[in-house]
Amino acid sequence: MEELVILVLKWSTFLKSKLGQSLVEMAIILPILLTLLMGMVEFGRVFGSYLVMENLARNAARFGVVGHTDEEIRNLITAENPMLKTDRLLIDISPSDTMRDRGDPLTISMDYTIDIITPIMGDILPNPFPLTTSCTMMVE
Repeated sequence: MEELVILVLKWSTFLKSKLGQSLVEMAIILPILLTLLMGMVEFGRVFGSYLVMENLARNAARFGVVGHTDEEIRNLITAENPMLKTDRLLIDISPSDTMRDRGDPLTISMDYTIDIITPIMGDILPNPFPLTTSCTMMVE
C-alpha cells in the first residue's frame, strides 16, 4: 500500500512539473525560427549576388566609356567576377563598339539566375531566382 501511495505522489509531482511545457513550446516555435533563418540565408545570398552584379556593371560601363571594345568589356566582367557562374550571366552592351561616339550613352545590362538552395524558400520564391541590373554612362 505504501508503494502505491509513493507512486501516486511521484506521478502527481511529475504531472505538476513544467518540464513538458517548454518542450511543447519549442516544438511549436522551432519551425518558425528555422524558416526565418533560412529566409535570412537566402536573402543574403541573393542580395550579395545582386551587389556583385551592380558593381560589375558599373566597372564595365566605366571601362567601356573610355574607349574599350565590347570583347574587352566582357573579358573584364568575367575576370572580375568573384562569385557568379559565367554560364548563367547574360551581358548586353548597347550600343556596340562600332556605333559609339563621344557623348552617347553606353548601357551595360546583365541578367543572372541564382538557385535557391534552402528547401522551404525554394517553394516560396521562384527557383531559379532572376536578377537584373544595368548601368548607363556617357562615352568620353
